[in-house]
Amino acid sequence: MTAPAFLKPGRAATPMAFVRAIVQGYERYGADPAKALRAAQIAPRDLARPNAHVTALQFEALNAHAMQELDDEALGWFTRRLPWGSYGMLCRASLGAPDLGVAIKRWCRHHRLLTDDIVLNLQVAGGVATVSITEHRELGAFREFCLVSSLRFLHGYACWAIDSRISLRSAHFPFAPPPHRDAYPLMFTGELHFDAERARYSFDERYLHLPLQRDEPALRSMLRRALPLTVLQYRRDRLLGERVRELLRLRPTEAATADAIAALLHMSSRTLHRQLQEEGVPLQALKDEVRQAQAADLLRRTSRPIKQIALAVGFRNEKSFSRAFREWTGTTPGEFRRAGR
Repeated sequence: MTAPAFLKPGRAATPMAFVRAIVQGYERYGADPAKALRAAQIAPRDLARPNAHVTALQFEALNAHAMQELDDEALGWFTRRLPWGSYGMLCRASLGAPDLGVAIKRWCRHHRLLTDDIVLNLQVAGGVATVSITEHRELGAFREFCLVSSLRFLHGYACWAIDSRISLRSAHFPFAPPPHRDAYPLMFTGELHFDAERARYSFDERYLHLPLQRDEPALRSMLRRALPLTVLQYRRDRLLGERVRELLRLRPTEAATADAIAALLHMSSRTLHRQLQEEGVPLQALKDEVRQAQAADLLRRTSRPIKQIALAVGFRNEKSFSRAFREWTGTTPGEFRRAGR
């Protein structure tokens, strides 16, 4: 399995620091990285440029060549090699899980069979799932690339397994912000924190209950090339509609507009609209659904005037509310209330 390519294939935005980390792997084994650099079309003189970047395709080519040439998918990070095919074994061991939560637990458990230099763990509390890394030895110059890649490997596999983007709430890293910190928002969505206690990321627990969508033929196809795993396939978020509903219900003032909702979800409003359309649940339909449920609940449970209910669910006046309510239910708010009683 090749290491993750972080960005769109044609854009040179993968930091040269990660290329240098791979070259350090060659140095650890006393090997020459020249062939790998040529395969990726990276000039050796560019390694010393502090702000240089490569494209995702170049980075993928470099990883593929290095992992096979060194026969170490960890590229020198750990006290023992992870022979070619190790991460493919992790993928295969998790594939038969009934849901994503079990798959991630299996990944973490089997990763420890490969190495105990770092230990991955999944914890759930308060509706939030967190994948964290505990370091059991000094990783030295490999530390940043090892921790970032280990989190990305698992996150990319999890997205692929359920065929869905998994939107992160936050990501934490136990080192100071690097000079190439501008690449991190492209690798990890949500809030970013450096100088943390340990490497970890968090996401909505509900992703853990989604069933796996892949089979063995799909796995064999994916393992031939990692770029689609981490870059191209995950425009769709199977939980996005539910997350928007939740914001509209619980935080209506903050989620009053598409721009506000998108900001709360750490995405652009254009991306929000596109992904909801792909899910077949346009934003306006979600707003109407939430408003209808809230209005029906208030009409059943309270004796508040209809004008007040109209304002409470986001309408400017009773007339527009009554018109919309009739479109939703085929009856007026007054008739609905009387029938409920």
